[in-house]
Amino acid sequence: MFRISQYMKILHDQTPLGVKRQPPGPVVIWNLIRRCNLTCKHCYTVSANTHFPGELTTEEVYTVMDDLKDYRVPVLILSGGEPLLRPDIFDIAKRAKEKGFYVGLSSNGTLIDEENIKKIAEVGFNYVGVSIDGLKENNDEFRQMQGGFDAALKGLELCKQYDIKAGLRFTLTEQNCNDLPALLDIMDERKIEKFYLSHLNYSGRGKRNRKGDAYFKTTRDAMDLLFQRAWDDAVAGKMTEYVTGNNDADGVYLLHWAEKHLPDRAPLLKQHLESWGGNASGMHISNIDNLGNVHPDTFWWNHNLGNVKERPFSDIWENTDDELMLGLRQSPRAIKGRCSQCEYFKICGGNTRTRAFSFDGDYWGEDPGCYLENSEIGLPELKNDDPAAAIACSQDAIDVSRLEAGLEKIVGI
Repeated sequence: MFRISQYMKILHDQTPLGVKRQPPGPVVIWNLIRRCNLTCKHCYTVSANTHFPGELTTEEVYTVMDDLKDYRVPVLILSGGEPLLRPDIFDIAKRAKEKGFYVGLSSNGTLIDEENIKKIAEVGFNYVGVSIDGLKENNDEFRQMQGGFDAALKGLELCKQYDIKAGLRFTLTEQNCNDLPALLDIMDERKIEKFYLSHLNYSGRGKRNRKGDAYFKTTRDAMDLLFQRAWDDAVAGKMTEYVTGNNDADGVYLLHWAEKHLPDRAPLLKQHLESWGGNASGMHISNIDNLGNVHPDTFWWNHNLGNVKERPFSDIWENTDDELMLGLRQSPRAIKGRCSQCEYFKICGGNTRTRAFSFDGDYWGEDPGCYLENSEIGLPELKNDDPAAAIACSQDAIDVSRLEAGLEKIVGI
């Protein structure tokens, strides 16, 4: 996760770089259930409104939770599917809070209603994230549920009424990009504390629908808008949070924004960004799926490290000779292509390995989702002689039809 508002505050306050503190353990994103009342086009779990056999029992969840606490895991994000469909979700969440975890609830929001909002409030979730993928027409089509937009907004409003910190999450695509300004206005109007923009990652249904991924110029426009909103809020002293996920090139793009708008403060920002270091999959981010399989992050469901029914999470995470995990933990990572020559590798860390693997079957290939021009990362411009070069060049240098043709030729979408 890239915390835009945190870095804007650093820029505004000119906060000096302190001692870097490593988290005591990885954040665990825990897909407790795969069942969901929606069938979103970008779903990395390929969930559906049906029972999936083999999911962890309540007691198995508690056993794993005890191990996670002993292993000093600081954060549990309870996810799905739709976690509110799990009958024991409130018992699990209460126990997690009692054990001292920071506990987040990752929901589509449509099932938050007057009947369960009191239970949600009683748990004391540190944060509830609600996914909305555009205004009403786009959201309901994308999430394949008529009335989904209104139901999710109602869920957010109920959280506000019960003083539960809640945020709006949005996955950017070409289909819904024009809705972004209006969604940010909704955030302001309804005093929603947090906005999370997710770049599309090629996993699950997101892999099948990557042809709808945002083109590079669209991505840059969206980031420019978020940067300006976050900076304006920092100047005004507002406590809003703007964050992004699944594209660590955002850190480099923010540095270039600072070099343009606040050049005297940009060197300080660069120090902070290099200390952050970009992608943390397999190191500070982990995932347990609904069956108990452990993955380097939530988008690696095709890559199992072990199962918590058979071995403790701490043992799986700590003692591994898995090729992917060893590569993720190598510093610096041995990334190929443009990434290997990038001037800002210390900031980005090579970006998202899932997207690279999905593109050409290579864990360590360059990330095709990097939207920065060669000139912006210290490389000469490439010639557009073939589709691979076209993907590597900036969106301004090629037309959309050629980009799609290159993708079709390379990955067969």
